[in-house]
Amino acid sequence: MAQFRRRRRRRETDDPENHERWLVSYADFITLLFAFFVVMYGISSVNEGKYRVMSDSIVVAFRSISGAPARALMPVSMPESTPAAVSLRRNPAPQLAKKEQMRNLAVSLNQALAPLMAQGKVRVTEGALGITVDINASALFAPGEARLDLGAVRALDAVGRMLATTDFPIVVEGHTDNIPISTPQFPTNWELSAARAASVVRLFVDTEVDPRRLTASGYADQRPVADNATPAGRQANRRVAIRIESRTPDHRVEVPLTQ
Repeated sequence: MAQFRRRRRRRETDDPENHERWLVSYADFITLLFAFFVVMYGISSVNEGKYRVMSDSIVVAFRSISGAPARALMPVSMPESTPAAVSLRRNPAPQLAKKEQMRNLAVSLNQALAPLMAQGKVRVTEGALGITVDINASALFAPGEARLDLGAVRALDAVGRMLATTDFPIVVEGHTDNIPISTPQFPTNWELSAARAASVVRLFVDTEVDPRRLTASGYADQRPVADNATPAGRQANRRVAIRIESRTPDHRVEVPLTQ
């Protein structure tokens, strides 16, 4: 009898070890990885429908890991009054459509400003952050003035009507050279650069560009693009830059305070 017990103990000790227990941890890891990619996909292009799909997918994934019953986990919902929910209800255009719109706008601007570009007075560049139109001040204003010339009004009117059909934010920057100005109207280059930017902004408003999309900035001689030591450099620095930004404007609605 003792010999039989020793043999049985030896047989139980010699049973092979289970080497497939790692599959449980591996399955949990794959489930978590799937949930991670669901989150990344959801935040890459957010709208209300995708948000709910992402929420449901995450709930299902974590429910399978924890083994919790269906009633123990509730789908995540977004309050309707939050700014994010309001933004989702606007249903903005897809990113690819915005890039295509920006590309078409760049082509139209090149065509409208082709005569001035041929004279070397305008340069249109397109980058990751949007479109920049650099216009030499001599094509827009008389020396030391901030009133647009008649020819400049015609050119900028065409530009403004193109911009009115889009919803991109627009920043108009006024720049000067480093030669000081001192007149009753413009004591320094700061006032001159700001007034020139404001003149372009007012013209854009007249062409029905939404004023909430417009910003006027004057930088005087603080952002040169060429060396102010030469006449050619100073002429290049006297300019107006129109930046059409690729992001969608955030129109904020003011809520009156309750007493």
